[in-house]
Amino acid sequence: MRSEKLTRAWFAITALVALTGLVAQVVATAGDTTGRFTTVAGRVANLFCFFTIDSNLLVAATSAVVALGVARGRLFTVLWLDALVGIIVTGIVYQVALAGLVDLHGLPLFADTVLHKVTPLVFVLGWLLAGPRGTLTWRAVWWSLLYPLLWLTFTLPRGALTGFYPYPFVDAGALGYGQVAVNCVFIGLFFTALAAGAFLYDRRVSRLEPA
Repeated sequence: MRSEKLTRAWFAITALVALTGLVAQVVATAGDTTGRFTTVAGRVANLFCFFTIDSNLLVAATSAVVALGVARGRLFTVLWLDALVGIIVTGIVYQVALAGLVDLHGLPLFADTVLHKVTPLVFVLGWLLAGPRGTLTWRAVWWSLLYPLLWLTFTLPRGALTGFYPYPFVDAGALGYGQVAVNCVFIGLFFTALAAGAFLYDRRVSRLEPA
C-alpha cells in the first residue's frame, strides 16, 4: 500500500473500528448489573483497567493521527509502537488464555469480537502493508516498555485495594504475588520481543522500499 491517501483512509477506518468497539463495550458495561459493582461509575472505572481497552484506545488515537497526516515526533513513535505491540498482545493472550471464559451474547459479544479480533487484525495488517515506515528506533523500543510497566504499577495496587483484577493471571488475591510476578515476567518478555521484532521488520522493509 504505497498511496498516502489509501494509507490515511485505511487508518481512518481502523480508528473508527477501534472506537466502535470501545463505545460498544462502555455501553455494555454500563448496563451490566450482574457484577460486584452496582454503580455505573464503578463498572466503567474497572473497564479502563483492562489492557485490552487501553491498547484499543492507543490504536484509535494513533490511527487517527496517521489518518490526519500529522504522524511525526518521538512521542508518536513510542505511542505507535505501544499501540502495535499492545494490540498484538491483546489478540494473542485473549486467544490463548481468555477466550471462552465468559459466555457472551448480543452487544457484549459484538464488543468483545471487535476489541480482541477485528481491531488487532485491521491495525496489524495496516502496519505490515503501509507503515508508517522508518520511524522506529531502539530507543523507542525501550521507551515503549513503560506502557506495560505503568499498567502493572496501577493495576496491582488498585487490585489490592479494591479486590478487582482485570485478568485471572494478575489476580494476586487468588494466585499470590509470586505467581503473578512470574506471569508478568513472561508477558513482559513477550512484549519486549514483539517490540524488538517490529523495529527490525520496520528497518528491513524501509531499506528494501525505493526512496
